[in-house]
Amino acid sequence: MNLDELVSLPDFERAAAATLPRMAFDYFAAGSGGEAALRRNVEAFERVTLRYRVLRGVGHPDTSVELLGRRHSLPVVIAPTAFMRLAHPDGEAAVARAAAARDITQGLSTLSTTSLEEVAAAADGPKWFQLYVFRDRDLTASLVRRAEAAGYEALVVTVDAPVLGTREADVRNRFSLPDGLLPVNLVDAAPTDVRAAGEASGLQQYFAANIDPTLTWADIDWVRSITTLPVLVKGIVRGDDAAEAVAHGVSGIVVSNHGGRQLEAAPAGIEAVREIAEEVGGRVPVLLDGGVRRGVDVLRALASGADAVLVGRPVLWGLTVGGEAGVRRVLEILRAEVEQAMALCGCHTVAEVDASLLG
Repeated sequence: MNLDELVSLPDFERAAAATLPRMAFDYFAAGSGGEAALRRNVEAFERVTLRYRVLRGVGHPDTSVELLGRRHSLPVVIAPTAFMRLAHPDGEAAVARAAAARDITQGLSTLSTTSLEEVAAAADGPKWFQLYVFRDRDLTASLVRRAEAAGYEALVVTVDAPVLGTREADVRNRFSLPDGLLPVNLVDAAPTDVRAAGEASGLQQYFAANIDPTLTWADIDWVRSITTLPVLVKGIVRGDDAAEAVAHGVSGIVVSNHGGRQLEAAPAGIEAVREIAEEVGGRVPVLLDGGVRRGVDVLRALASGADAVLVGRPVLWGLTVGGEAGVRRVLEILRAEVEQAMALCGCHTVAEVDASLLG
């Protein structure tokens, strides 16, 4: 496939849909229940208008932003996504190389199909490790130690999945990992067979058996106590939960409804982020996950109070259709669109993308 013929992130999704086996595409693309939250993530962005400024002499805008003590060239982080080798044999390592080439931070899932050490060795770019808290606390602590030793710069603790939302497409497809693919970070300490048995999907059964459904804020304190890395919490959609997170010493908040894959009635991140940003008041960075499909969505998020966004599915679609080159192309398009949207809004810097732009 000629990647130059794909000129937008939605183009990559259409190409991926024509490329991936049905079970794999549905696993990546589907939401929970009737998929209302999945649709809301995109539709809520489309309702946000920007009252652009004119005659500001922008030229070439500065898209950089500081997060957790590092200057990022773009207010974009690659969202952690499980089982990337379902999309392409090079999986998470290809994403690492593409992210480093485009100076973008990569988020890596606990449930990656390439080990966190191999991903760290694949490229020198900055990386964050997404952490599920397992029933087995020794396993959880070992993942933290491994991430620290491998050079990851932050932990992102997912807090919106005490149980897994029912993704009906996965149930219908009896989702299972094919032979040769495993959640390899866990092979020495936990069951790794993600296969359907009975009526539920293989992943739903895996979560029920292994992920702790009883987490409280005390567990965030515990994670912070066993690491020197900054700890972010991912899955916040309420201002009072954000305030509680700050009170427990987190270093950042990711506003997220898990890509529309958990509670179907959840608000979109773009609907929740303003309340959360106001509650946090700049004490820690606030990132937004879910529904970013174009560069202008990044500006919509920033104007609504986010400091940066996470991008997940478009990266998967780039990986599907072109491996490392496909991910590079997705990130290249996204950067160009952010620069264009900033210029059209009259913003020289990311700091100028503020609530005064909101229509």
